[in-house]
Amino acid sequence: MSIDKDTAARVAKLARIRVEEDALPALAEEFNNILTFIEQLGEVDVEGVEPMTSVTPQKLKRRADEVTAGGHPEAVLKNAPDAREGFFAVPKVVE
Repeated sequence: MSIDKDTAARVAKLARIRVEEDALPALAEEFNNILTFIEQLGEVDVEGVEPMTSVTPQKLKRRADEVTAGGHPEAVLKNAPDAREGFFAVPKVVE
């Protein structure tokens, strides 16, 4: 897949990033470099390789999966700018 100047402009618009017209060819080239790198990653043989969470071996901390009351709602809401009836109150954004 190849990214042209028009596609780079569309991606910039969707990402809400202002890119000057003269910078679009360089942006398209950067996108193409990224896609080339992704294609190279697809060629790596990962058969038998275990998934990792880190480059250093670590055991993840586990806890019992138990339903609780949630702890202390008063402490959670203490720093909220507006809390009502035990909930965070937020401004209405959809009419």
